[in-house]
Amino acid sequence: MPDDTPPPPKPPKAVPPPERGQGAVVAERKTAKTEPPRMFQVVLLNDDYTPMEFVVMVLQEYFKRDLETATQIMLKVHKEGRGVCGVYTKDVAATKVELVLTAARRGGHPLQCIMEAA
Repeated sequence: MPDDTPPPPKPPKAVPPPERGQGAVVAERKTAKTEPPRMFQVVLLNDDYTPMEFVVMVLQEYFKRDLETATQIMLKVHKEGRGVCGVYTKDVAATKVELVLTAARRGGHPLQCIMEAA
C-alpha cells in the first residue's frame, strides 16, 4: 500500500546576518521648524442701511467686545468705511465672517463682513 502523506517540509535556509556597515541606512534627524499660523483680520464694511445698534450687537456677541469697545469699532466703521473686529487664524476668521453674514441676513441687513490677511 502506497503512503499518501506528503514529505515533510524542508527547513528554511539560514540567511547569514549582514556584515556590519553593509546595507545599513543612517538617517539624519532634522528638527522641523514650525511657523506660527498666518493670521487674518475680520473687517466690517459700512453701508447706509444697517443700524448702528445691530453692528454693536454683532461686535459684542460674535467678537466678545465690551459695549465701549464695540461702540468705538462701530463708529470707526461708520466714519472710515471699515473697521477691524479682530485678528484670528484662518479657520476662526472664516467662521466669524459666516456667523456675522448669517446674522445680518436673518435680521434683514446688508452688512458686509470680510477677512483679509493681517
